Amino acid sequence: MRCSISLVMFLFALASPKSFSQVKSTDTERLIKMMEGSFSSEEQSVSDSGYYDIRLHMKRIWPERSDGKWLYVEQAVASMQDKPYRQRVYKITNTYEGRFESAVFTLKDPARFAGEWKSENPLSGVTPDSLEMRGGCSVILTLMNDGSYEGSTTGKECQSDLRGAKYATSEVIITDEGIKSWDRGYDENDRQVWGAEKGGYIFKKIK
Repeated sequence: MRCSISLVMFLFALASPKSFSQVKSTDTERLIKMMEGSFSSEEQSVSDSGYYDIRLHMKRIWPERSDGKWLYVEQAVASMQDKPYRQRVYKITNTYEGRFESAVFTLKDPARFAGEWKSENPLSGVTPDSLEMRGGCSVILTLMNDGSYEGSTTGKECQSDLRGAKYATSEVIITDEGIKSWDRGYDENDRQVWGAEKGGYIFKKIK
């Protein structure tokens, strides 16, 4: 089945050559606004059966905190959104002009927070000291000249034991139209054991 015109244009925007010089900015608020919202990979799943129809929800939490910008994140198969397979908390900070760190945290007993992104004040009863940081799994994002943010994890620092993996990597591109995210797991011999093989998931922002 052929891609729709809108999906083709979105793919072109993500794949177009860019100038890799960073833009000098410390504006984390702009990045948060681009990340916050609901996203869908439905178009990609229709055009390529190798991808699932996934929903990604990111909601701002704890706006009163001054130690960074915080997001609650849920990811679920579209047909089972009440049972997300991934729940995380991201802490976004500016490391220096043009560079931003998205640190990753896990929740204790995350299933009890399923659907929390719908709440007006998600995780209002939770504090950062109850979270567990996933060391080495931070994504370092760079603000590009075209206004997008691109980044990845560093080397083999993000440990993973999913499906026999030893470490995981993440590559991310964030635009006004959506997010391209490519998560992969590798074993001790650097062979990929989970994650998409052909390229990242393309999540279009649901307006």
